[in-house]
Amino acid sequence: MIFWIASYPKSGNTWLRALISTYYFSKDGVFDESLLKRIDQFPTKKYFLEFEYNKKVIGDTCKYWIKAQEKINLNNDLKFFKTHNAFGKINNYDFTNSENSIGCVYIVRDPRNVITSIKNHYELDDNKALKWMINEKQFVYDVEKVQEVGFSDFQFISSWNMNYKSWKIQKKIPIKFIKYEDLLMETFVVSKEIIKFINDVTDNKEKINIPKLKKTIQSTSFSKLKNNEIKNGFSESVNSQKNKGKKIKFFNLGPENNWKKILDKNLQEKLSQVFEKDLDELEYF
Repeated sequence: MIFWIASYPKSGNTWLRALISTYYFSKDGVFDESLLKRIDQFPTKKYFLEFEYNKKVIGDTCKYWIKAQEKINLNNDLKFFKTHNAFGKINNYDFTNSENSIGCVYIVRDPRNVITSIKNHYELDDNKALKWMINEKQFVYDVEKVQEVGFSDFQFISSWNMNYKSWKIQKKIPIKFIKYEDLLMETFVVSKEIIKFINDVTDNKEKINIPKLKKTIQSTSFSKLKNNEIKNGFSESVNSQKNKGKKIKFFNLGPENNWKKILDKNLQEKLSQVFEKDLDELEYF
């Protein structure tokens, strides 16, 4: 069965994957980038190789989302997957269902901080980034590989608020909903809650290994992940379209990404107005 690590892009998903993969798949709680491979991304090209879809039609792989997951689940092992996909249907095709998914941890982040990371990652100006985040029909795919693989990395992310709501309100699978800011401020407490939730949902009877969890938290701090990228690079960083031959920093600002200090006042007001109800619901003030 599949356990999802879900989020809107640039909301802390990679940090969460680092925490979870290091705790469950390392021997000693010490992070190594290779551990991230234990939590693959879905959908990606390799899960659709056996299916015939139209590579010229954006999102044509959605018709095989469920079939691809059925194949992933053939051996009945527990598997973790990262996704930015919204929960629901595209062209009447479900993203997932209770027959293939056992649970999910969803991490949400203040959109006024998300937009700064979106701007950096996708090299967008303020207006384009805002349109990107409020577009309920927004999708992403691997633009660097688009010519060779079609659109098989297509993910329908929708808008920032529709993405988190689609997972939060669904009733098909158990979900643990966390805020990036809570994980940042109370890392041990929230991480412990996450591990407990995963163990409960997956019927894992092992007690939480507190020393290992503490070591995991230490070795996956933002500063250590950023320093590792500086020294060794990071496999998930993308090439800059504006500066050829250069990579865009994946671990950019992290805890220093404070919208009150660095975000343009006009953009602050626009985001606060567009997502007013959501900011209130999530207690982002």
